[in-house]
Amino acid sequence: MEEIINFENQKIRRMWHDEEWYFSVVDIIRVLTDSKDAKDYWYRLKKRELEQGVELSTNCRQLKLKATDGKLRVTDCVSRKGLLRIIQSVPSKKAEPFKQWLAQVGEDRLLEIENPELAQQRVKEYYEVKGYSKGWIEKRLRGIAVREELTDEWKNRGIEQSQEFAILTNEISKATFDKSIKEHKNHKGIIKPNQNLRDHMTDLELIFSMLGEASTTQISKDLNSQGFNENLESARKGGNIAKNAIKELEKESTTKVVSSNNYLNLDKTKKIN
Repeated sequence: MEEIINFENQKIRRMWHDEEWYFSVVDIIRVLTDSKDAKDYWYRLKKRELEQGVELSTNCRQLKLKATDGKLRVTDCVSRKGLLRIIQSVPSKKAEPFKQWLAQVGEDRLLEIENPELAQQRVKEYYEVKGYSKGWIEKRLRGIAVREELTDEWKNRGIEQSQEFAILTNEISKATFDKSIKEHKNHKGIIKPNQNLRDHMTDLELIFSMLGEASTTQISKDLNSQGFNENLESARKGGNIAKNAIKELEKESTTKVVSSNNYLNLDKTKKIN
């Protein structure tokens, strides 16, 4: 999926690839340097860095993006990590604010490693600025902690590949909500691949999501689940515990836990409770 974003009234093309955004390098160069020939600037920048022992092109992916003539053309694209590396290499006054920002971000992250409470506070402030309610934020932060405990447990039990983590997480979701993560996102009208489902869950959805994952963690410990297959079975059992709790709630209440409500237009609509 290709998208165009605007930065200082200039267009930057990007494409969703391998589960992350990749940005057009020449578009970034054009923004940072005001070069009349961004392609030539990028060529000379790569050549100069290569002479110094740095190969910038290793951070690139050749993706087909729509050119000004409307045709799809192979273009050098970089992920956010690669983009930050290129910004560091651009000798332009316009790139200085980016470099200063990178230095500040780096310092902030080092401080957060020394004091994890700072990282939690940063996340809290992020959601507050977005306009989420305090009650929702508390549940979301607790959910992050529950999730981290689960992934740490999986790592200790032989789960290593990102694809395995994704499959196990999806199994908990299917067992808990009777919907895969993709189906749940579709139900809420979430179409952008980089949008996090949990950022659009209601309070009840967050609570039962936590229950499914916390139950999975405990079951994995109690059964001493090892490897992918055994942890897959534990994930299904953990999700089923949350599913049964949802059934009990819905039996006594008119409220359906799985909701189409979302936070896509939080600043324009009433907050979800």
